[in-house]
Amino acid sequence: MTDMPRYPHRHLLGIQGLHPPEINALLDLSERYAEQNQGADKKDSTLRGRTVINLFFENSTRTRTSFELAGKRLGADVINMQVATSSVAKGETLIDTAMTLNAMHVDVLAVRHPDSGAVQLLSEKTNCAVINGGDGRHEHPTQALLDALTIRRRKGRLEGLTVAICGDVLHSRVARSNIHLLNTMGARVRVVAPRTLLPSGVETLGVDVYHDITEGVRGCDIIMMLRLQQERMQGSYVPSVREFFRFFGLDYAKLANAAPDALIMHPGPMNRGVEIDSDLADDFERSVIREQVEMGVAVRMACLEALAANAESSAGGAA
Repeated sequence: MTDMPRYPHRHLLGIQGLHPPEINALLDLSERYAEQNQGADKKDSTLRGRTVINLFFENSTRTRTSFELAGKRLGADVINMQVATSSVAKGETLIDTAMTLNAMHVDVLAVRHPDSGAVQLLSEKTNCAVINGGDGRHEHPTQALLDALTIRRRKGRLEGLTVAICGDVLHSRVARSNIHLLNTMGARVRVVAPRTLLPSGVETLGVDVYHDITEGVRGCDIIMMLRLQQERMQGSYVPSVREFFRFFGLDYAKLANAAPDALIMHPGPMNRGVEIDSDLADDFERSVIREQVEMGVAVRMACLEALAANAESSAGGAA
């Protein structure tokens, strides 16, 4: 796939700072893999002989599994490091972990970590390419890319669309990465949440802020719902989940205010009856939640290929 435009960076640590051609390079390559994954023969040998390690310091189902599947479909040797039973649990520092990985000559490292900036630190201390699988409240770039790919395949474009991101924006790295990507690609972004679930100064990210979901989704082309991340909450951010659903959960009545062909998205895991009505989540005409999961494998295949290719060029002395 050398005829494709190239993603020029050694790592993928976030969406912020990327330019439209760089994002489009990953989306175009992802599109090819999306088509390949729908065929009978889903595997190739693009990364044969390469080693990919998934190093997840937080639990994950969709992200870790799709990284594993992506690497295997590209022919790589894939290792899932179980942090709970690794030396990290015995007190090994992140720097020592990086030194261990360097000694193993890993090619690509996919990392999820509860602390913002931890993935950046690993990228500075390892010799391999690093993909951010989500770090604290910072970013989750491959989620934003798979969301963008899902939208582009359904709507044909990103530019000019109005997207509402609703729910627990305060604790969401997915929201932050999507805001950066959608703004960069020419979409108009709204955030819809109670004041307690919005970060301070969110307006500086280039979004329109709403505290009423009925008004927030009015005329929108895309509605992204976010779950309440109660594991990151200390104290009370909402009166109750029942009250949250009443005022901010998406159901058919609130959806009626959006564009007639508006699509519903959710990065998962879903809390049915909290941020989204269960029947609406399963409505194949309006919900693309399952398609997001499918596109996740394609996007992570593209990211693995792009970064492995850049690492090979760097090793060969290329600029």
